[in-house]
Amino acid sequence: MTAAHGRHRPAITVDVSDRQTAMRVSARKLQRVVREVLSFEGIDAAEICIRLVGDRSMAMLNRRWLSHEGPTDVITFPLSDENDAVLVGDIVVSTETARRVAGELGWPARHELAYYVVHGLLHLAGYDDRAAADRRAMRARERLAMRAAGLPVAPRSTNPRTAR
Repeated sequence: MTAAHGRHRPAITVDVSDRQTAMRVSARKLQRVVREVLSFEGIDAAEICIRLVGDRSMAMLNRRWLSHEGPTDVITFPLSDENDAVLVGDIVVSTETARRVAGELGWPARHELAYYVVHGLLHLAGYDDRAAADRRAMRARERLAMRAAGLPVAPRSTNPRTAR
């Protein structure tokens, strides 16, 4: 409760489930990124689960839920409706893909991974990237959200190859 107002403060909870071996990940830093981005989006109540997986697990999820073959970088599972008071969702990211793409782009894998998390959070917040105009708007929002979280801007114009 806030002492000044005598009411409960909305909370943001972030669970990180790490089931991969491709890279060492700081759960605390990912949690901070989630909180910073949600704050930037004006969201003060959320239950977010970040699931870190390898390409094999990601490919299975991609096939099962989206009927796409092969791994992808991030898949977002919204678990709340747009009118709910609490934003709830899972964001599954492939650390193997993050490491591989980071090498191609010439920047740290931890930043690539954070970028996938930011992208997933924006999907949960209601942004879409299916149409070209929406994709451009989402890329611009990603840049702003990365800066708001104290992260460098992703060195790309069209990635991620995201499956929603």
